[in-house]
Amino acid sequence: MNLVSLRDVLEPAEKGGYAVGAFNANNMEIVQAIIESAAEERSPVILQASQGAINYAGLDFIVAMVKTAAQGVNVPVVLHLDHGTDFKQVMRCIRYGFSSVMFDGSKLPLEENIAMTLRVVEIARAVGVSVEGELGKIGGTEDDITVEEREALFTDPEEAERFVKETEVDALAIAIGTAHGPYKGEPRLDFLRLKRIKELTAASIVLHGASGVPDDAVRQAVSLGVNKINIDTDIRQAFVGGITAFIKENPANIDPRKIFSPAKMEMKRIIKEKMRLFGCSGKA
Repeated sequence: MNLVSLRDVLEPAEKGGYAVGAFNANNMEIVQAIIESAAEERSPVILQASQGAINYAGLDFIVAMVKTAAQGVNVPVVLHLDHGTDFKQVMRCIRYGFSSVMFDGSKLPLEENIAMTLRVVEIARAVGVSVEGELGKIGGTEDDITVEEREALFTDPEEAERFVKETEVDALAIAIGTAHGPYKGEPRLDFLRLKRIKELTAASIVLHGASGVPDDAVRQAVSLGVNKINIDTDIRQAFVGGITAFIKENPANIDPRKIFSPAKMEMKRIIKEKMRLFGCSGKA
């Protein structure tokens, strides 16, 4: 199947009350694990490439791998730029064939974030590409900052209402207590804030930093209107865990195909669990 836009998978998710998993990919084995899991679960899926992944694998390789993998399955596949902070990089991704891009202007003043995001939306929409924006700051693990500092990072519901109205983004990433990277403690999500943002914007809400968030909290977030959930750290940990266990048991092995195979199986196990948790299994 050819790539589809983010809007193509989020509109059914919105109507069906589920979320679509967005999984970060850095190499061939990760791409294969994500696509194979989606096909086996009959799930729509979003493959994300961060700016770091693009620098590592190369834009040509990322696009070619995902397009090739998508053509071999009969489920909706989105190729999405994750946390694009540079306007030129976002434009390059659109030109190279991404079907969705994220412009992350969350570190900018609100007026500038709105203006830059709107500029991306106008260009992307003209060529059928979806856009995700971000409001609020989703940093690294946040256990060492105070409650007041945490509140300052969270998305303001009234600002979210204005942001969505003026930019018309297809999806909005918000900060309600999740963080990127492994958690030191259990994340505390602000569900009242999420509910208010959903009521004011009616936007497809994106939850970043969902690796390590308890299942019950994920289900509650989905019930309150989260339609896209990002997973990266869990995949990395599964990848490394599979490789480490195999090498420990087979120290003389020098065949990378045998090393990566168990890593791929571990990643598929995690990805399928997430698809079932998000409610997108069987929705393709």
